[in-house]
This record gives sequence, structure tokens and C-alpha cells, in this order.
Amino acid sequence: MRIAILTLGTRGDVQPYAVLGKALKDKGHDVVLSTAKNFQNLVESYELDFVPVDLDFQELVNSKEAGDLMKNPLNAIRSANNLKKMMAPLVQDALRTFFDLSKNSDKVLFHIKTLADSFADQFPEKMIIANVVPASQPTSAFPNPVFSALSLPSFLNKLTFKLTELGLRMWKKPIQEFRQTVGLPNKFRKPDLMSIYGISELVLRKPDDFPRNSFFTGFWSTDSSSELGQDLTEFLANGNPPLLITFGSMPFSKKINIPNLVNMISEDLDTRIIVVKGWGISDAEISNFNRGIKVIDSAPYDKLFPLVRAVIHHGGIGTIAACLKAGKPFLTCPVLHPLGDQFFWGKIAYDKGVAQYPLPLKKITPDNFLKSVRGLFNNNDLYVNAELFAKHLSMENGINNAIDIIEGKAIGRANKQ
Repeated sequence: MRIAILTLGTRGDVQPYAVLGKALKDKGHDVVLSTAKNFQNLVESYELDFVPVDLDFQELVNSKEAGDLMKNPLNAIRSANNLKKMMAPLVQDALRTFFDLSKNSDKVLFHIKTLADSFADQFPEKMIIANVVPASQPTSAFPNPVFSALSLPSFLNKLTFKLTELGLRMWKKPIQEFRQTVGLPNKFRKPDLMSIYGISELVLRKPDDFPRNSFFTGFWSTDSSSELGQDLTEFLANGNPPLLITFGSMPFSKKINIPNLVNMISEDLDTRIIVVKGWGISDAEISNFNRGIKVIDSAPYDKLFPLVRAVIHHGGIGTIAACLKAGKPFLTCPVLHPLGDQFFWGKIAYDKGVAQYPLPLKKITPDNFLKSVRGLFNNNDLYVNAELFAKHLSMENGINNAIDIIEGKAIGRANKQ
């Protein structure tokens, strides 16, 4: 089959789809992945055909408009309107690219952020919603992950998903203009589409009130073909397993002095540390780390995480999956708070006994950060539970389950662990 994969967002919104795409290609399918132009190297490293669009989220999150939203997420309406003006032409252009790819494909897997359901009425039999965060399908079982940190009463769980729907409605005009340019009628109804989620039911059980054509397949992860660099390998071999710190691909407030915090816990706990730079730590800050701290741009997590003691990270589901697979306990420090799904996953991991309680990045102080990291180091139950969780997780294969569903085989097996 000719399969198009459409996704938008940060690295965590792209890499799982590239992993899935590579597995589909290895099964003999012709796969093309379309996403923001800045992910070309990532996509092509998985040997996939790549079609770029100009919706570069790295540029967007570094924009003034996004900065205003992060400073005051509760003033979202004004900030969202500013972002909308800037993004509308890019959205229309991306939709045209996605539509052209979809027309010429046998199957289309799309992230809800792509808005590809706005043309799914043309060929619903092709279209499969593919997400790693269950933020668009209403359920009473849990709140919308994007708004879970707001601590709303549980009887409002289903209502919180309306907020995602309202957010997507802001693109009504660009969608109408896109449909006009490609000759589609303005009025349309979104079809009832199959959906697959790259989520393990060991972490989050599929709700009983989800549609029958929705499936939790297990995580979309696989062993990387990349190896650790020589410098990093030598650092790892030259002492006890280090602590790893990564805040992912989101910028964060410069009020937080990351070098001071990292140096503080390095000295207090007498531990070596690896820092994955990501988008949030500047080159200028690197020189402020002490000698026991190794700063790297990136590394294959499946190779690196088994060699570290524990992990401090932003709480993205991809990084959480990597920690769970490696059997390593962790502390999540959500960059996006109170909005965003990072707190949601961190709280679930805490409830399962494999992580410290989430500490949002904007609420970090030297005292509470040190207390949380000490808890991460000294609570032996976290290490025992994380190793046991990894054993259970190793028995599921989310990639194979997803492929079976896409190919129309053994759908019922997708929700069995």
C-alpha cells in the first residue's frame, strides 16, 4: 500500500510516527511522511520519503506570540488570536500539501493537529486518526490530558474535551478557504473515523466509553540504529551511572537558572550528570556546568537510558515510554503548566510507583527541586517498581499491533496485553 503519514508539532509529535512509518516500510509498504521542514533529517534518518510543510513549531514556540501564551496561559484567548493571524496562511498551505498526498495514497494516518479531518469526508475509508495523546476523544474515565493539571471535579471529565474542540474551531476560516481553493464545498461533516493511539494500556487503560473503532496499540517505539558517541560512551564508563536531565524540545522561562540547579544537585548528591540540551538550554549556559556534567545535543534514548541511574525530564509521553522501557525511575518537570499533557503523564507514573510527583518547571525552587531529586535517588521502591514495569512492557509490541490494524488484520488483538 501507499501510506501517507501526516503530523505536526515538536519532536515528540514526529518521532513515533517516523518509527511507525519505518516499520510499515519494512513490511513492504510505500511510506511518505509529511511534517514541518525542520524535521527533514529526523524523518530521512528512518529512510522514509519526506514532504515538508512550513509549519515549523520550533519557530512558533520561539515567537513572541507563543512567549506571551507561555507567560500567561490563562490569558489564552488573546494569545491564541495573535498566533492565529500568524499561522493561518501556513495552515492553509499545509492542508493543501496534506490533501494532495492523501488523494494519492491508499491509507492516511494523521495526527489531529494536522486538521486532516477537515477533508476526510472525501475519502473516509482511507483515513485513520493516529495520536499518542488522547486529547480529542471525549471520555468520562479521565480529564482531557491537556487540562488535567487544573484539578477539575471528575464529573466534568467529558466536558474538558470540548476545550480541545473549541481550540480546533479557531481554524474554521482557514479550513473553509482551503476547501474553496481545492474545489470542495464549504459545508461538510467530519466522518466517524477509526483511531489508533500509540499508548500502552499498562500505563493508561482504554476507556470503556471509547468507540469500538478506537484502539490503544502499545507504544510506538523500537530499537534505534544509532549508537552512542565515543565521548559519551567514555563518560558513562568512567564512574557510577549518572543522572540524566532533559527538558525536551520546548523553550522555558529564563528565570530558571538551570546550570545553578544542576550544579547544586551534582554536589549535594555527589553524582555525575548528563544534560541533553534540547531547545531550552542555550549554548552560553553550557560553560556554566561543572566538570562532572556532560552536555550533549542528542542521543538514542533506547541506548542511553539503560545506562543511567534515573531521569529528570519534561514529561512528554515519548520520554516517559523510554524511561519505562529502560526500567528507570524519573521525575517529571512539566514545561507546559497548567496547560499541556506533561503533568497528566507524570501523575500517572507517580500513581504507578515509578516516578516522583511532578514538579512543574515554573514552580521549581532550589529547595523543592533538591527535595524531589533526593526522593528520586533514595526511594528504592521506585527502582524495584520501574524494573518490574519494564518486564511487563517488554511483552507487548505496539508497532506490530498498529500495523495489524492498519493492514486490517487481527484488530481484536490490539487491545490485549
